[in-house]
Amino acid sequence: MIQEMYKGAIKMADFKFDIKNNLGTISQSAKGWNREINVMTWNNKKPKIDIREWDENHEQMGKGITLNKEELKQLKEILNQVDIDELEID
Repeated sequence: MIQEMYKGAIKMADFKFDIKNNLGTISQSAKGWNREINVMTWNNKKPKIDIREWDENHEQMGKGITLNKEELKQLKEILNQVDIDELEID
């Protein structure tokens, strides 16, 4: 797979992706990009959960994280045990 850096984002070159289902937008950056949670495929493989920033046309993307079903279950279990208000974060 070839990825070219483009103004701090990844420009799609030799790989394919398909956003199957947008589960929601977490936030929007000052530059207008949305941090989204999507169910998507990469290079026609099995769908996974993907969290990353996208430009408004889904032509450019930022770095992100992709989780399979088991990883998503584990993340959900961990977050269900966390008292978010007690975390020392903004």
